[in-house]
Amino acid sequence: GSPDASGADGLSAIELEQGIGPVRDLELGAIDPALVAEGETLFTTKCSACHKIEERYVAPALGDVLARRRPEFVMNMMLNANEMVLEHPTIQELLAEFYTPMPVQITERAQARAILEYLRSVQTDPSADASGA
Repeated sequence: GSPDASGADGLSAIELEQGIGPVRDLELGAIDPALVAEGETLFTTKCSACHKIEERYVAPALGDVLARRRPEFVMNMMLNANEMVLEHPTIQELLAEFYTPMPVQITERAQARAILEYLRSVQTDPSADASGA
């Protein structure tokens, strides 16, 4: 079908690829060290109880998340976890595997963007950075 056609789950191709939420078509430049530092602090306080970088824990490891998911998807998951858990088939598959729905910890786009920058900086596969930087 066309890129805008909705699938059997009722989501558009864009929602399937970029997630359900406010973040669309990010333009990512070179990694910003100040934003990485802010994101690392946020990750440690808000995310690390369930997520580790290089190992499965309560939730998936995130060291290769940008090889598997678009940056918009990652930010939308942070900002709109409840709707993603209820409606996105990829997240429903993860829920079936990990059994723990992700709570909403991040409510501000700037926080989600900082955590994304941190995740970009720690990717175990540097070629996975979708920005090309």
